[in-house]
Amino acid sequence: MGSSTDHVGAGGRGKKQGGSQLWKKALLHSCLCFVMGFFTGFAPSSVSDWTSAAVSAGGVGSSHVVRALSAAGGAVNRTLLAHGAVVDVDASASSSPRPLLVVVTTTESTPAASGERAAALTRMAHTLRQAAPPVLWVVVEAAPDVPATARLLRTTGVMYRHLTYKDNFTAADVAAGKERHHQRNVALGHVEHHRLAGVVLFAGLGDTFDLRFFDQLRQISAFGAWPVATMARDERKVVVRGPACSSSTVTGWFSQDFSSNGTSPAATSTTARPPEVDVHGFAFNSSVLWDPERWGRYPTSEPDKSQDSMKFVQQVVLEDFSKVKGIPSDCLEVMVWHYDSTVPSSSS
Repeated sequence: MGSSTDHVGAGGRGKKQGGSQLWKKALLHSCLCFVMGFFTGFAPSSVSDWTSAAVSAGGVGSSHVVRALSAAGGAVNRTLLAHGAVVDVDASASSSPRPLLVVVTTTESTPAASGERAAALTRMAHTLRQAAPPVLWVVVEAAPDVPATARLLRTTGVMYRHLTYKDNFTAADVAAGKERHHQRNVALGHVEHHRLAGVVLFAGLGDTFDLRFFDQLRQISAFGAWPVATMARDERKVVVRGPACSSSTVTGWFSQDFSSNGTSPAATSTTARPPEVDVHGFAFNSSVLWDPERWGRYPTSEPDKSQDSMKFVQQVVLEDFSKVKGIPSDCLEVMVWHYDSTVPSSSS
């Protein structure tokens, strides 16, 4: 009996020792899991890695888009923002971000023009929607016309900035192109103030573009110029004006009239340097607007040109042809058509 009692006591001790080992193993396992979880928390997740890689790859010109969105503020179309991630993924395969295109469109405040404005803006919006992003559309108009245009712009699906002014212009000023010139200065002032880095294009409501043209614009490092076919109201002819090029190098400027049948061009006139470049026929890198040398270009003879942004860029584009890229190569193809709705003698 005593031996039996001793056997039972030994078995009880064995069970206690086994339970103690299991408890120690469980505690050790818990400690290891805690330590591993603690240090894993410091490691970046796969999602954050993917996001960082997408941003560093510069999908759809991410830095340009953020800059444009910050400047646009409440005027940005919300539909575009909601689908921004999809656009970034589609463009992330590009080795470098696309430059931002800043497309400036001016309007007229005359009663006759107001009836056609909505249709022309809608047509331009459909064109810009087909251009590869990022594109920022800057629309400038007089204060009384703002409400109707604002409602229209919100439905276009294009990232935009709607600018206005309170200056009054007479019918004679409008016919002479003074209001449009003022509107372009308003737009350039906005681009300069917000440092919108990109290529600036003046796109009139009467302009028609070959979609390949927008890809060509993004190759501009300083200035670009191209031939424009202008069709004037009440005139049965087309006038083509623009740069004469050797490859993509601008060597001069030409103008050629075509008859109504489009097959009998008149004699071509050429000039080494025109007095002023056509607004519809050039684009430029916006950085020229905050060039530190700008303010010293016209110290005595024409000091106002450094203050008038529009006159300034029109003058600078003609200073050095080596900085002007001909579009397309050889400048032999018309990719921009301009319909001049004003009287033939005025600037539009």
